[in-house]
Amino acid sequence: MSTTTADAGAAVRGAASRVDSQPVSLGRAVKSEWIKWRSLRSTWAVLGAAVIGMLAIGLVIGFNTRHLTGNQDANDLASSAPLQGFFLGQLLIGALGVLFVSSEFSTGMIRSTFAAVPKRQPVLWAKLAVFSVITAVVMTVATVATFLISQAVISQSRPGFSLADPGVWRYVLGTSLYMVLAGVVGGMIAWMVRSTPGSLVSFFALIFVVPQLFGLFGSAGKHIAQFFPSQAGEAFTVAQPEAPHLSPGVGLLVLCAWAVAAIAAASVTLRRRDA
Repeated sequence: MSTTTADAGAAVRGAASRVDSQPVSLGRAVKSEWIKWRSLRSTWAVLGAAVIGMLAIGLVIGFNTRHLTGNQDANDLASSAPLQGFFLGQLLIGALGVLFVSSEFSTGMIRSTFAAVPKRQPVLWAKLAVFSVITAVVMTVATVATFLISQAVISQSRPGFSLADPGVWRYVLGTSLYMVLAGVVGGMIAWMVRSTPGSLVSFFALIFVVPQLFGLFGSAGKHIAQFFPSQAGEAFTVAQPEAPHLSPGVGLLVLCAWAVAAIAAASVTLRRRDA
């Protein structure tokens, strides 16, 4: 009996010695977040809705502007016109950024995540990397496809635009970049608010409500409103943004500053608050 016990103990110690202990690293955290992403149906559903929305709105604009009339808006005839679906896309990608973070807080899974990654910061960077790469690739493909399909519809009735025309690549890639950065801001809001409804309300207020409120206060308010994410994004994604507006380069810098500030605030919040 004692021999059997000794043999069993030796076997357990041998098995334990063969366990490959793997320390926490950013690469492993990214792999973990990728597994979470692909296992959630909601992430693919929201991302798919953003793609379908871009394509559908682009097709509608192409169909409605294939014949020139005297009462068409200038922006509906510009080279950036087929990409106006970003008005819907920014909401969906922003909501996706929120859900990718806040869903863990709502289910309590964040406690297990922080137990596996005690330093916490790698979790933020891993989620940011997975979200940014996936949405950038998918939405870039979506914007290029939307532009090409819409122009194919238009070219059946009148001359349209091509990717080689001046400014077109700025609108196409800029639209994708804007939606990704809007989603990053949404995700960082979720790190700070930690509630899905609260995060969504905060994101929508930042994108739509607050700039509109500033616009009610005359020219001074409108000049302030152009520094909010949505209007800064329009500066480099729309051929003829509403006045007053920033230059494309300044608009991009302002939007990047919003994203960096949101990341910094989320990082500080993550270090100071418990799960």
